[in-house]
Amino acid sequence: MDRKFVEFRLGSSDISAVRFGISPGHELVHAVRVALRPRTAPLHWGWFRTLDGTLPKEAFRLMAVICGADGYMPDFLTATPSGDMTPAEEAARLRDVPDERLTFDLHKMVARSSGARQQEIRDLIEAPDRARALIADAWLELWEALLAPVWPEMLRLLRADVAVRARRSSDVGLAEMASTLHSTVTWDNEVVRVQMRQHEEVVDCGGTGLVLVPSVMMAARGCAVLTERPAQPTIFYPAHGVSETWHRGRTDAVEALTALLGATRARLIIELQQPLSTSECAHLTDLAVSTASHHLTVLRDAGLIDSRRTGVRVLHTRTPLGEALAGVR
Repeated sequence: MDRKFVEFRLGSSDISAVRFGISPGHELVHAVRVALRPRTAPLHWGWFRTLDGTLPKEAFRLMAVICGADGYMPDFLTATPSGDMTPAEEAARLRDVPDERLTFDLHKMVARSSGARQQEIRDLIEAPDRARALIADAWLELWEALLAPVWPEMLRLLRADVAVRARRSSDVGLAEMASTLHSTVTWDNEVVRVQMRQHEEVVDCGGTGLVLVPSVMMAARGCAVLTERPAQPTIFYPAHGVSETWHRGRTDAVEALTALLGATRARLIIELQQPLSTSECAHLTDLAVSTASHHLTVLRDAGLIDSRRTGVRVLHTRTPLGEALAGVR
C-alpha cells in the first residue's frame, strides 16, 4: 500500500514562526470520539468510567453527528490553536465562525456520512445561524460534563510536553525536536512530512509558520493536521506522559511521595512521565543542573529511575518501581 503524506513547506520566515499551541476544541472532539468507541482507547478507560452515565444526551448526539467517530473533523472546531487559548475563549470563538467556514466544513461531513445523519447535517447547513448556536451550546454543555473536571490535569500534561519540546528545540534544534513528535513526522531541510492514513497534500506555509499542538485525548497511532485557510498550518500530535491514570489529580501522590522522598525527589518522580534529560529535569523543577543531577543519582541508586546516554545527553525514565510510586493515590 502506498504511503500518503502531508508536506508542510517552510521558508525562512516560517521556521522562525514555528510555535506551540493548545486546543480545547481538539481535545473535546476526541473526548467525544473516545466516548463513542471506548474500546479503542484503553489509556482513557479510567477517565471514561468517571463519567458514570452523566453524558448530556442531546449535546453528545449532536457533536457525534457533526464529528463522527474517526477521520476528518470540521476544521472550525479546532482552527488556529494558541498557547494561551482557554475553553471559554474557544467556546466564544465558535459563536463567531463565519457562515462560509461553517457550511464549507459541514459539506465535507455530508460527503462522509449517509442516511439520517447526512440529512441532519444538510439541515444544519440550511440554517447556519441556528447551527452555530446549537453547536456552541452543545460544545459548552459537553465541555462541562466531559473535560472541565479533568482540565487541570490535561493542562499540566500539555504544558509539560510543550516545555520539554521547547527545551529540546533550544538544545538540539527544531528539526531534531520535530522528529520526536511522533514516528510519522519527519523534518528534512525545509519540509515537514506527516504520514497520513488517507489524505495527501503539499502545503506552502507562506510565512505564517507552523503550529505544533500536543493532545491528551487523541489516539497515539498517528497525527492530525490543519491545512486549509484561514486556519494556520497545524500538526496535532499525541502528548508525552499520557498513562491510564492521567485523569487523576496528583495531589495525593505528591503528598505521599514528598513524605517518603522529600519534595524535590518526589517532584522529579512525578515529572518523569517520559524520557527527560538532566537539563530538562532541572528546567521543569527549577533546579540547577548540578542539583538535579545529584537527586537523579539518588533516585537511580534507589532503583526508581533508569538513565541511559543518547549522544551527548543522558535520558532518565521511571523504572517499574518508580511507575508504581508515581501512581500512588
